[in-house]
Amino acid sequence: MAEAPDGLTHLHSGKVRELFRTEDGRLVMLATDRISAFDYVLDSEIPDKGRVLTAMSVWWFGQLGSIVPNHLVSTDDAVLPEQWRGRALVVAALQMVPVEAVARGYLTGSGFAEYRASGAVCGIELPAGLEDGSRLAQPIFTPATKAERGAHDENISYDRLAATIGASTAARIKDLTLAAYARAAELALQRGIILADTKLEFGRTDAEELVLGDEVLTPDSSRFWPADDYRPGRAQPSFDKQFVRDWLVSPESGWDRRSGAQPPPLPERIVAATRARYIEAYERLTGLRFSDWPG
Repeated sequence: MAEAPDGLTHLHSGKVRELFRTEDGRLVMLATDRISAFDYVLDSEIPDKGRVLTAMSVWWFGQLGSIVPNHLVSTDDAVLPEQWRGRALVVAALQMVPVEAVARGYLTGSGFAEYRASGAVCGIELPAGLEDGSRLAQPIFTPATKAERGAHDENISYDRLAATIGASTAARIKDLTLAAYARAAELALQRGIILADTKLEFGRTDAEELVLGDEVLTPDSSRFWPADDYRPGRAQPSFDKQFVRDWLVSPESGWDRRSGAQPPPLPERIVAATRARYIEAYERLTGLRFSDWPG
């Protein structure tokens, strides 16, 4: 856990982020270099990862502003310590909605596993014969429960979501998620990247308005594939943490996902390659140089 500087109170440690409260009631989100996979926080860290997540979230918040407001207040505030430059955001306090709002334009990951078992994802029936990486006829909304650190997210049906958070809130979150995904997927494809899926989080302001919270469209919460190398029916090359997941389940790691044991540390070459993929995702999507980001 990062030590709380004067004027800040530590509230929560997540898998990747630390959350603090300012004396005037705002929040500070600090993105660390930790990386998680399969609901474990790994012993290895990825240098500059927190800065990449912060830089990319700030850029995407701007791109999606016409679709949905967000909780960002400032990236440069007197309350932020110098050593947190480039990896901390001052944000508005929200009452978070306890759901992972997932949009999928392509079938892979847990969605593909569920499809193979049942022919459906979150209760949405899909055509027979789809492969890992298949493009869907239209993007689908597949919510999941938001698990505490160390627990597993669970894909749920839309009906269960509506029963949990209310029909009107569920409908609004679905509409905002699919609209944000459509806009982001269009922008990404213009830059040669397929946005296969993404996970968003929403919260309510004091005025009861739904806004984007947490991070948005980063390599931690999205799958980014190079469009020129897309081939359904196989694992896709990626600019996200799927690269780490793939190594962990490979024979080289020696780790059994079913064992309940902590995953092994990442080799230096995997750490370096993951860092490079995150930075490339940021630079290709935004057209900006990561070296120009503060920090």
